[in-house]
Amino acid sequence: MRVLVTGGSGYVGSHAVRELTAAGHQVVIYDNLSTGHRFLSRGYELVEGSIDDTDALAPELQRVEAVMHFAASAYVGESVQNPRKYFQNNVISALKLMDAVLASNVRQFIFSSTCATYGIPPVIPITESSPKNPINPYGATKLFFEQVLSAYSVSHGLRFVALRYFNAAGAHASGELGEIHDPETHIIPLMLKAVLKTAPHLKIFGTDLDTPDGTCVRDYIHVSDLGSAHVAALEYLARGGESISLNLGTGRGTSLRELTNTFHKLTGLHVPHVSAPPRPGDPPMLYADPSRARQVLGWVATRSLEEILFSAWQWQQQLEGAPALALA
Repeated sequence: MRVLVTGGSGYVGSHAVRELTAAGHQVVIYDNLSTGHRFLSRGYELVEGSIDDTDALAPELQRVEAVMHFAASAYVGESVQNPRKYFQNNVISALKLMDAVLASNVRQFIFSSTCATYGIPPVIPITESSPKNPINPYGATKLFFEQVLSAYSVSHGLRFVALRYFNAAGAHASGELGEIHDPETHIIPLMLKAVLKTAPHLKIFGTDLDTPDGTCVRDYIHVSDLGSAHVAALEYLARGGESISLNLGTGRGTSLRELTNTFHKLTGLHVPHVSAPPRPGDPPMLYADPSRARQVLGWVATRSLEEILFSAWQWQQQLEGAPALALA
């Protein structure tokens, strides 16, 4: 199948592109490179354009059978400080993309959503039936677009899969692509930067939370596992599957202290860190019940926390130009 991948030069999108190609699908990357990186698209067809440019999208959509939509603003903290940007990019521009899709023959759509649609869950693990009460503009924009897809599936025969990621992490096994953000806000790159002394000590927000060891618990999923889930979603739609929203996680919560301890066991290196007060509205525990994705897509996350940390460490050293350090 031929697929248009918006935001295919970004972190998750570039890994999905590799998984699509490995599964025998053809890819056209559509990206304005505002946050993506040209080198992550090396070897693939890249069309530079914005998702709100319906004239530029129209001829590209005539060439494909499905769309994977990754292009979005995706920083929770920034969304609180600058909600206008998030509603512009993730809603208004995304609606323009949908106008172009509906004007074409494409009726298969895979959406990069987020566990931020749930907000602070009343029960852990989080299932797809958990209440959707986002507590930041980022989560609100993603939930709104899921609702757009639901409405268009009724009115225009669009079939979609919305994939709600938990904490994407790690890097590609080839060493050619991995996590690179500016600014960097994700916990594992910040941890590795602290080890390499290219960033301040890691801040641990809360050490007496209501969790097994007092630090926050998250569900870290390897980015290549996320990529393979997108392939499974595409093939599910190709078989005639109905529209659905699914959690993508491992089903296992990892505390921040466990994360740093695992890194120490893997490398022999300590993570320099400081304690800080908990962040307002930051849930102590977030992890998925991914069983529905297993039932519907036949997909499971296969890579371990150690694999996540090893691949991320190798990538970060390369990115920082640091000499590779041997593992313990």
